[in-house]
Amino acid sequence: MDEQIVQVKIHPAIGIARVGNSSGTPFIGPESPHQKPFPPGSHKDASGAVIKQAARFRVYGYDRAGEVVRELKLGESDVTEIRWSVHLANKKAAWYRFHIPLDIPEAVSLTSEQRGRRNAGVTGAERRKLVIDPGVRTVRASLDEVGTFDTGTIMGRKVPLGSISTEPTGRLLVVGGNGKSASYTTPEKPITGVTNNDTWYDDVSDGPVTAEVTIGGQTRKATPAWVVVAPPHYAPGVKTIRTLYDVLQDVFATEETLSDEDVVSYADHIEPILSRFCGLQWTNHGFATQFGWKGPHDFLDPALRARLADPGGSSQELRRQVYVQMRDYARDSTSPLPWPWLYGDAMSSGKGTSERQHIRLSPTQDRLLTRWAEGRFQPGPLREHHEDVDEAPVQEQPALLDRAALENCAADAFHPGCEVTWPVRSKTMYAEPLRIQHRAPGSPERDYGAVLSDQQVKSEDGPLHAQGPGDLTRWMAAPWQCDAASCRSGYQVLSGLGPRYSPYLPTFWPAQVPNHVLKREDFDIVNDPGVDLESRKHAFERRAVWLRGLTGSDFNKQRRQMIDDWSDFGIVETHQYTAGDGRFPESIQVESVPGERLRGAPDHANLVNVQVPQAASPLLAAEAGTWSGELPAERVEAALVTQAIAEAMRSTGHDEAAIAAGYLEKLDPLREFQ
Repeated sequence: MDEQIVQVKIHPAIGIARVGNSSGTPFIGPESPHQKPFPPGSHKDASGAVIKQAARFRVYGYDRAGEVVRELKLGESDVTEIRWSVHLANKKAAWYRFHIPLDIPEAVSLTSEQRGRRNAGVTGAERRKLVIDPGVRTVRASLDEVGTFDTGTIMGRKVPLGSISTEPTGRLLVVGGNGKSASYTTPEKPITGVTNNDTWYDDVSDGPVTAEVTIGGQTRKATPAWVVVAPPHYAPGVKTIRTLYDVLQDVFATEETLSDEDVVSYADHIEPILSRFCGLQWTNHGFATQFGWKGPHDFLDPALRARLADPGGSSQELRRQVYVQMRDYARDSTSPLPWPWLYGDAMSSGKGTSERQHIRLSPTQDRLLTRWAEGRFQPGPLREHHEDVDEAPVQEQPALLDRAALENCAADAFHPGCEVTWPVRSKTMYAEPLRIQHRAPGSPERDYGAVLSDQQVKSEDGPLHAQGPGDLTRWMAAPWQCDAASCRSGYQVLSGLGPRYSPYLPTFWPAQVPNHVLKREDFDIVNDPGVDLESRKHAFERRAVWLRGLTGSDFNKQRRQMIDDWSDFGIVETHQYTAGDGRFPESIQVESVPGERLRGAPDHANLVNVQVPQAASPLLAAEAGTWSGELPAERVEAALVTQAIAEAMRSTGHDEAAIAAGYLEKLDPLREFQ
């Protein structure tokens, strides 16, 4: 192998950090797709504050053939300096309003107002004050320097975005903000929606990561990377069925079919898809019923697993039946029944009108499952799985780092999402696979005007090409907590509440923001062999609504509460079942005890989520300043919501505590045309 290094690259190509309000030492985000979950207590400190997730970056040397030679570490193999630069920014308040992805057909029906700017009342040069941009920070690994993003402001208010530092090896650590969101006006402007709350800001961010490596007396510029500082992952041991890595993998797919030379492995390709259905049992009760422990589709049950991994004819019909359950837009249209039971890009409340009401598997996932259903696969892995990326062959490490960071992120529904949203599906955003194209420093993006038209979005100098600091997260909800409080299951209008209504399914992003969880007190019963088996079974089957601590039934007031209480919600962590009798799974994912302010709520609070379209007129008119009714808009809205709650109680048989109701513009994106 050629040992001469001719190129240097940063990995992961896109790193993910996450905000937290703990002052304790951050933990490093996942670096291997096969990495084991952290032990309980790793995500909150002793005071209950959320520990930050740091993104760690490394540099690797490549030879002329493009093969990895080694990781370049400070003080090893003539590496005398690694000089890192990072530029974080938050542009949400200065960007455009989000309703649905602008790359799907339904977007052509959006109005100019829906495509308009956030904080449209701020005009001219004042709009620059809406961008939180502390500038570039540079650190030299040899000097153990620290760079702090503490000079950015919004309308004169200082907003810290995090810091960078290096490890003794020269690896870079990027740590994000504190999870603080606020309104820049006093008194604060009321929360009125999910994604577009004017005057409100948060401290998530993103931006370019660059490096220069001095090796053998010569300094080489590394192929750059990107970092995204996202909200917390409230269920870090759970992966969604179609991850961000799956989405981006298809952005760069050049073939519509697998070649006969491509070997499909059950262990590498198929079980990761099926096991994610099972993993959602810890964050959604509907998935727990069907795909959970001892459920009818428990793909991890040893007996069923053996059949699924058997390429022989005796298992062919089983494989086929599993495959045909997966959603096919041409066959299924808006049906909620096919798998996976997750909302899609064009989700709207009530009976959907678009095939994108729900998601489907990625094209690559579908092709892999097709080959599996046909029996053209091998049961075992193609290569050894490494829980620790440093134990993998060095040639495999960069790809593992790239994949691990993105595989623990949510993909569509990009509504808008959790970490990033729909623009990442555009190939024009990238310099090479998974690597964001950087806008040249000193080359500001052009002004798109008061309305972001479809033509501007698709133009060659539009927002889907080279990116600058803050450009990935600017499309996300402002602030993020309002979207997190709205990531629920079973959204329905009153007419849909009946015997076929489920409050558990479909759902948005339960892998990132749980719906229904196993409480710690119930796990303690399950794990106690001294308790009678029937009581343990009941405790295992019980699930509490994760958002049960949000009080009242008004969606907007609940979203406002989430801005204050986001760190008090439990984090789902992996516990070991130690009773040793085989009655329950060896690993059980359990909600950490919520903060004191959220305790005491009934387990079923906020279980039923009712969209009230009638409340749209007073709510939106009041927000726009055009309400002309005899009664104040808030009183009309409140009366409509109260009436809806009463009707929902009659329809479902649940008590008032179980029902949250109101108008969510997120669930009615095309309201002007319905």
